[in-house]
Amino acid sequence: MKLKVYAGPYEFDAWLECEKAPKTSEAFRKLLPYEGDIVHVRWSGEGVWIPLGDYTFGVDYENHTSHPAPGHIILYPGGISETEILLAYGGVDFSSKMGQLAGNHFITLTSNLDKLPELGNAVLWKGAHKIRFEAA
Repeated sequence: MKLKVYAGPYEFDAWLECEKAPKTSEAFRKLLPYEGDIVHVRWSGEGVWIPLGDYTFGVDYENHTSHPAPGHIILYPGGISETEILLAYGGVDFSSKMGQLAGNHFITLTSNLDKLPELGNAVLWKGAHKIRFEAA
């Protein structure tokens, strides 16, 4: 399933990973269009995240990784740390103050990947930015 992702002033085409992460993709698809705020990660390196607190997507691990590539979006379904969605814009070693985490890779950005470092640096130095996911 194709998506559009709008983050700050940037627009990205994306792919919902329905085959690799079917339960996570379906849970997120039901929320579309989805809007939130991204802030810079604290422990994980070059990434931005949407903190979701105790929100539950009702999914477990699938297609999970601790090292998403730039343009990969992962969902941490909660547990030892709060639920979150993370977008890697560079090198990420997904962690929290509790230690190493793994999240479900469920969205892959497919365009404008060269703009990801600009987005990440803007969030780092200027603060939170809006993000919106919608069906394409």
